[in-house]
Amino acid sequence: VVYTQSEILQREVYLFERLDSPNREPMKHLKAICFLRPTKENVELLVQELRRPKYSVYFIYFSNVISKSDVKALAEADEQEVVAEVQEFYGDYIAVNPHVFSLNLLGCCRGRSWDAAQLARTTQGLTALLLSLKKCPMIRYQLSSEPAKRLAECVKQVITKEYELFDFRRTEVPPLLLILDRSDDAITPLLNQWTYQAMVHELLGINNNRIDLSRVPGISKDLREVVLSAENDEFYANNMYLNFAEIGTNIKNLMEDFQRRKPKEQQKLESIADMKAFVENYPQFKKMSGTVSKHVTVVGELSRLVAERNLLEVSEVEQELACQNDHSSALQSVRRVLQSPRVSELDAARLVMLYALRYERHASNGLPALLDELRARGGTDRYRKLVSAVVEYGGKRVRGSDLFGPKDAVAITKQFLKGLKGIENVYTQHQPLLQETLDQLIKGKLKDSQYPYLGPNTLRDRPQDIVVFLIGGATYEEALAVYNLNRSNPGVRIVLGGTTIHNTKR
Repeated sequence: VVYTQSEILQREVYLFERLDSPNREPMKHLKAICFLRPTKENVELLVQELRRPKYSVYFIYFSNVISKSDVKALAEADEQEVVAEVQEFYGDYIAVNPHVFSLNLLGCCRGRSWDAAQLARTTQGLTALLLSLKKCPMIRYQLSSEPAKRLAECVKQVITKEYELFDFRRTEVPPLLLILDRSDDAITPLLNQWTYQAMVHELLGINNNRIDLSRVPGISKDLREVVLSAENDEFYANNMYLNFAEIGTNIKNLMEDFQRRKPKEQQKLESIADMKAFVENYPQFKKMSGTVSKHVTVVGELSRLVAERNLLEVSEVEQELACQNDHSSALQSVRRVLQSPRVSELDAARLVMLYALRYERHASNGLPALLDELRARGGTDRYRKLVSAVVEYGGKRVRGSDLFGPKDAVAITKQFLKGLKGIENVYTQHQPLLQETLDQLIKGKLKDSQYPYLGPNTLRDRPQDIVVFLIGGATYEEALAVYNLNRSNPGVRIVLGGTTIHNTKR
C-alpha cells in the first residue's frame, strides 16, 4: 500500500512526524519532506508550520490538486523563505494490488443518496487515480443508480475544470471509466471465499496490508500482527490468487525442500498442525524463513476457523443459493445449517440474507420461518435486522441487472482439489456480476440503455484501458475476476477500485 519505515530509512529519512503533533522540537539541521492531502485543515496546519518553521528547508507534496488560493496562503506564510518546492503528486487513494485500489471509505451513501462529504472525497480519489495513470476517460455509469450518475457528473466537472492537467497524449481508443453501484450485486460480499487473499480478508481482515493475529491461540509475540504485501513477500505474490488447498501444498513443498537439505530433521508433514509444530521446534528454520512461518501461522488459523465454524458445509449452501434455482432444496439446506451448533451467528445470518435476496419474490418464500429460527438460536437482534436492510439495499426493486439470470457458471460441476490433508478445497461456482459486466464491455456488447455514456460521445471501438469503480465497495473475489480478465485478454488493461474493500463484516 505504502512505503514501509524500513524502506524509507534506506533513503536516509530518519525522523517521522505528523504535522499536527504538538510539542515538536525545532531541528534546523534537518530538511523536511511534507506529504499530505490538500484539505482545508492540512493547509491551515502547514500555514502555521511555515510561520514558525522547525526545519531548515521544506519540500511540500500534495496528494491531489491544490487550489491557487491555498498556494497563495502558503506563500504568504513563508516569510522566512524555507519552502524549496511545492508539487502535486497524485496519490490520493490506497493502492491495494497492482490492479486494485480503495479509498478506505465506509458508509458513503445515506439511503439512495450520497453523503456530501463522501461524494467530494470519492471524486477527489477517483480523479487523483486518473491523473496518476495519465488518463482522460470517457465515462459510463449504471443508469439504475442515482449515486453512480452523480459521481460521474462530479468527475466530469473536475476534468472540465482542470482540463490542462488532463491534457494527455491522445490514444487511438480513449480510456473508459465505468461507474457501478454495489447494490446491483449484494450477493458477492456475503460469500465465503476460498482463494488466499480473499479468504484472509473474509476470516481475519486485511487493514492496509496488516493482519491482526493477536487472538490466535498460543500466538508468539512477533506474529501478533503480520504484513501481507505482494511487493515485499514473494510467497504471497505467487499464491494470493490460488485456492486454499494449493497454498497449503506450496508451503508443504517449501518446507520439505528445506528438510531434504537437513535429513536428520525429517518428520512427516501431513497437516497444518504438523507444519506449525515443525516451525516452532526449529528456531533456525524460523530465522531463515520468517515469511514461511508467517504463512504457516496464517494458513493454520484459517484452517482452524474453517473447521471450528463448519465453513465447508456453510459455503456449499451459499453456492447453492447464489448459483442454483431449486427453492425447496435451498430452503432445506439453509434450515439444516441453522440447526448446527457449530455454525456461528454471522454465518447463519449470512445464509438467511442470501436466501432473502435469492428468493425475495418466490411464491413459497420461507423467510419468516428462517428469521424465527435465527431468533431461536439466541444472540443479538443485530443480524436479524440486517436481513431486511440487505434486501432494502440490494433487492429486486433496486437492481438494474438480472443478478440471478442464467450463467455459464451454473453448468460448472463442483470439483474438489485434494492436496493437503486437513484442507478440502471447494471449487466455487459463483462468478461475480462484475465479471459478466466487464466481459460484455470488452466485447463491445454492454448495453448503452443500461450503462449510458455521460455526454454525447460514445466509443466506436472496444475499450482497451478500463477503470471500473464500485460505489459501496469492491471485493477480493472481484479483484480475482479482474486479474483473470487482464490475463485472458491481451491488450486490455482493467483497474478495479471501490470506496472500500468488503468482507461480510463490513
